[in-house]
Amino acid sequence: MNKKRKIIAYKNYFLDFYKNQTDIVQKKIEWTLNLIKITQQVPEKYFKHLEGTKGLYEIRVEVGGNIYRIFSFFDKGNLVVLGNAFQKKTQKTPKQELIKAIKIMEEYHHENKN
Repeated sequence: MNKKRKIIAYKNYFLDFYKNQTDIVQKKIEWTLNLIKITQQVPEKYFKHLEGTKGLYEIRVEVGGNIYRIFSFFDKGNLVVLGNAFQKKTQKTPKQELIKAIKIMEEYHHENKN
């Protein structure tokens, strides 16, 4: 049985980023999020666990040579929670974005203990 994932944006971290993107980038983000919702085994090209983190994932979107990353994590099994997002300018993920993502994940779990 194929269990669909549900995706929610936590607070405005992701939405603020999303609203500032072009239509083409927004469409590709939507396509990628839909893929994550309906695909049992999402290819790492689009959805990858970040090594050295406890449960942090990055959703990977590429549009015309530009690379975008959306940090996310799971809650209650099939719920994917979107945190902060950014446009990637170098090979390495900016440390401040990673720190922010971990803080957002901790904040979410703290608020949603029950």
